[in-house]
Amino acid sequence: MKRPVALLGAVVAVATLAACGSDSGGSVPAGPPRPGGTLRYGLSLAPTCSDPAQAGTNQTLYVTRQIVDSLTDQNPETGAITPWLAQSWEVSPDARAFTFHLRPGVTFSDGTPLTATSVQKNFDAIVHTLTGVKAPLAASYLAGYTGTTVVDPLTARVEFDRPNAQFLQASSTPQLGILAEGTTSGSADERCLGTDIGTGPFTYAEYKQGASATLVKRVGYAWGSPVFAHQGEAYLDRIEFTVVPESGVRAGSVSSNQLDAVSDALPQDAPQIEAAGGKVQVTPNPGLPFGIQPNVTRGPLRDAAVRAALESAIDRQELVDTVLGPQFRPASSSLGSKTPAYVDLSERIRYDPETARRHLEQAGWAPGGDGIRAKDGVRLSFGILFSRAFAGNQAILELIQQQLRKVGVEVQLQVASDAEYTARQNAKDFDSVYYNITRADGDILRTTFGLADRNLNARGPIPPLDRALYDQLQAADPAVRTQLIGQAQRLVLDNGLWIPTIELSQAIGVSDTVQDLKFEASGRLQFHDTWLRE
Repeated sequence: MKRPVALLGAVVAVATLAACGSDSGGSVPAGPPRPGGTLRYGLSLAPTCSDPAQAGTNQTLYVTRQIVDSLTDQNPETGAITPWLAQSWEVSPDARAFTFHLRPGVTFSDGTPLTATSVQKNFDAIVHTLTGVKAPLAASYLAGYTGTTVVDPLTARVEFDRPNAQFLQASSTPQLGILAEGTTSGSADERCLGTDIGTGPFTYAEYKQGASATLVKRVGYAWGSPVFAHQGEAYLDRIEFTVVPESGVRAGSVSSNQLDAVSDALPQDAPQIEAAGGKVQVTPNPGLPFGIQPNVTRGPLRDAAVRAALESAIDRQELVDTVLGPQFRPASSSLGSKTPAYVDLSERIRYDPETARRHLEQAGWAPGGDGIRAKDGVRLSFGILFSRAFAGNQAILELIQQQLRKVGVEVQLQVASDAEYTARQNAKDFDSVYYNITRADGDILRTTFGLADRNLNARGPIPPLDRALYDQLQAADPAVRTQLIGQAQRLVLDNGLWIPTIELSQAIGVSDTVQDLKFEASGRLQFHDTWLRE
């Protein structure tokens, strides 16, 4: 196996350093949890909006998740939905109405009580104030929302104009976490200033968008999820998040005791962290793996044969071996392997450059003098729009660029700022776009590829795929829904709507003082159980 290296000077990506959900490095029994102390955390990217509903990057969600609780939680080991702010619920037979019975005695950090009206105002604000422009994931979870009925002070009935079987899982996400009226009554921009009021185990002490954040323990917190290892207040008194872009500096800060934990620990960082007694904790992300999404209305990517060739022309294992590290996973489907209802389709996208060449030749794409194919005077060339939200994007895409050239395909890499990237996505102003989305539910396929949803492919109707994507919303039987999500995974690949590359993993470097830093079901961090030993 090749040693992971950076390609063409690009920054190497986050790499897993141990098996799924495990850590590298030794550990010594730490004794019972000890309350108190300040955890110093180094983010690899600056936090953006402080509103959990609008937060889009993992680094921001590591912060925002701590101030907000959700109606339900999801067990990271089993995928089961469990109570949280709602102590029980009922789902109508047609999956159009969800009735939540709220836990009594819960309060927001401004002292106001959690009521059914709180749920109503949260979801109304996402749909009517934030909208899909500011809160695309949250809004997609509420597609078809008609309103929330306050049945009584502690009972809220959330209703949709169509079946929405995915909504119960969506109610466990931070994007649909419940905030106080003092927050939901504000504008989208006002909700990004660090004044957000939740029921979570921590509150904002300071939030500098694009720079840093400080959280303090919520005194009196007594309504934690049963997924948590303990009930009651968080152990930590305070969490200080700072931004340290350079991976080597982050690792050095852990080993020199300047930071207690850091994001995006790289393979070369592990020995330094472990030598100081620390470790690297790892988990793969569920949801949509990293991949290339073609705009099927532009240039050569209109040709289904070109899209099929791309699936066979990419050597995903080489991406892992050369860029990432031995425990990073090649993508093997249009869903990540940790996602409920995942189907292993690795044989369908197996690296086979001869098959890729055959697809292109049969479709009339002939090699030119420089090796790049052309058809009817059109060069087989397209752009890939991407951002640096994930440190390894450029290195991965540069290697893909080399791999595709071997079969006669030319790629132009188009890196964009976050603002430009978002604007061009929304306008569908790209030949293809590269990204991933984290969610522990197969409905991420609908929100990504659905004809009436985001549809960055700009595709027209594909009846079998459309039926699978939308019928799974109506499936009250989990087995039927799993089968439909499996069909959708296959049809996304069969139609060349997603060219999977690698699965994203979270790799967190921690010092020997940090205990019980945990991942929640969607791969984000949960600090409620975390404590510091002396």
